[in-house]
Amino acid sequence: MNSYAIVAIYFLFWVMAAFLVLPFGIRTPDESGEVLLPGQADSAPSNFRPLLVCGRATVLAAIMFAIYYANYVFGWITTDSLERMMH
Repeated sequence: MNSYAIVAIYFLFWVMAAFLVLPFGIRTPDESGEVLLPGQADSAPSNFRPLLVCGRATVLAAIMFAIYYANYVFGWITTDSLERMMH
């Protein structure tokens, strides 16, 4: 696997991880006791911290990529084994 493929696959894992960790720890103004601003949606987050989300996504993506790469190197799950499970 070349370095471009590694970066591209890690980026895909990072985007997926970012969407997975995005809702954790978010509170609405109603939950945090803040007053809504005029025009603000009721569901808008009041404590959004993008650096925390990026950090969590980076750690989760690194774990997912490590598992993917280990499977690539050691061949734990192959297309042949998936085909055998389907039949």
